[in-house]
Amino acid sequence: MFSKLKQIQEMRKKARELKDLLSNEKVYGSALGGKVQIEMTANQEIEKVIVDPSLLSVDQKEKLEEGIKDAFKNALKEIQHIMAKKVQSGELKMPEF
Repeated sequence: MFSKLKQIQEMRKKARELKDLLSNEKVYGSALGGKVQIEMTANQEIEKVIVDPSLLSVDQKEKLEEGIKDAFKNALKEIQHIMAKKVQSGELKMPEF
């Protein structure tokens, strides 16, 4: 029983370390030629959304929605790339269960 508790504590510790490591990494996603930009941490926390004023009209609503979605997808791809590089370099170790 104590070994299970110790395992859980170790997993929590590794999760906190992973969160701290990834919170220092910034990623950027953009779409529509840079008219929509998203800044995120590698923990997938959105820090900033920038939208070109030309997209802020009613007739641009669908274009803006697609742009936000695409910028977010691009930022997530960047997060996956960062995590893969960290795993390959040994800087990021995935928890063992």
